[in-house]
Amino acid sequence: MLSVFLTKVRFVMEILNQAQTKSKIRRMAFQIAENHLNLDKTILLGINSNGYTLAKLIQDQISSIADQEPTLHRIKLSPADPLESEAIIEPELKIKGKRIILIDDVANTGRTLFYALKPLMAAMPKSVELAVMIDRSHKSFPVRSDYVGLSLATTLRENISVNLQRGKFSVHLD
Repeated sequence: MLSVFLTKVRFVMEILNQAQTKSKIRRMAFQIAENHLNLDKTILLGINSNGYTLAKLIQDQISSIADQEPTLHRIKLSPADPLESEAIIEPELKIKGKRIILIDDVANTGRTLFYALKPLMAAMPKSVELAVMIDRSHKSFPVRSDYVGLSLATTLRENISVNLQRGKFSVHLD
């Protein structure tokens, strides 16, 4: 008897290669520098690991093109359950009157970005903008990205992975 086994095949497609990813980061840095004349009063706030890494890469690009440099901080929260975990900003900073740019790798439903705004609203920043490498088109929360590497229409079942490891930048769809 002949048995047939069907296996689920995982298909991974590169959306952005290393050069394209670097170009997107540089373009976002130029846009931020153009929109923020007083970069010393601007805070880049990266969400968790990949958002912080992206924020650091943007900060590095800004420092190569502008006289001033924004400060860099990390905000930690659980994307799986943002209501149960309190968002923690590292290190603690004074936000009142500052311009905040909240940065993450992928904006999917907007939930993580939405809940990351909670501790910022209590501190009365001058403004809050959002920057993401990939902006997906199916938001469930009222967030809009101001700086976007790439807007991508995907299905809910597809996954976007952003690799920002040193020297191996890429974005994949699977």
